[in-house]
Amino acid sequence: MDLDGKLIGMIHLPPLPGAPRYGGRMTEVVDVALRDAEALSEAGVDAVMIENFGDAPFPRGPASVETVAALAVTAARVGRSLDIPFGINVLRNDGRAALAVAVAAGGSFVRVNVLAWARLTDQGIIEGDAASLLRARAALGATGVRILADVAVKHSAPLARVPLVDEARDLVERALADAVVVTGPATSAATDLDDVRAVATAVAVPVLVGSGVTADCAADVRRSGAGAIVGSAMMVGGKPGSRVEIARARALVEAWRSAR
Repeated sequence: MDLDGKLIGMIHLPPLPGAPRYGGRMTEVVDVALRDAEALSEAGVDAVMIENFGDAPFPRGPASVETVAALAVTAARVGRSLDIPFGINVLRNDGRAALAVAVAAGGSFVRVNVLAWARLTDQGIIEGDAASLLRARAALGATGVRILADVAVKHSAPLARVPLVDEARDLVERALADAVVVTGPATSAATDLDDVRAVATAVAVPVLVGSGVTADCAADVRRSGAGAIVGSAMMVGGKPGSRVEIARARALVEAWRSAR
């Protein structure tokens, strides 16, 4: 999938089996995902990304087998319902699980919050492991599944101060990320477009804004040359973890397209 300048809409799944707040019915999880996917597709996004947002608190290490199974089932159903690409993010940082789900369900990309370096998070210290993920992708014959990697990922702090552009360069040149995601400090927080432009100048891969994109700023983001991953602003009340609201999604897509 070509990620350059793309608008990706988020599907924040309800809690999955094994999560503390799981409601006990996988059919409801799948139905929610299908409704959100239909709304996003109808609104005109370029792709969607499925994420186990409702599973908090998230594990520091690998996702549980029940989480991976539930994501694979849901992603396969969503993929069959769409004629646009989809991707997977497994929180907090299980790129290997995301890759497995994408390969099994026909996904085009995965997002990995900490692909390289290390970050202090509410789950503890998370260390990147690009080597394992890239080797697994090669072994699965899945080099077409793109890897989106966060730089200075939200909801975390560095263990040592590293200039943003240096971290971004390492993500691409040493960890082999296919695209770089720049965010604000937290979910829905605005992303500094000066940071976006600096990263875009430093790397030769697509750059996406990963938080804080709204209908009001969508045109500015697009004119910066970046793509965008949008969740909260397309959801009911602008609240992360809620359902996609078609009117909000259409308004944001219209603002995005107007910047051509």
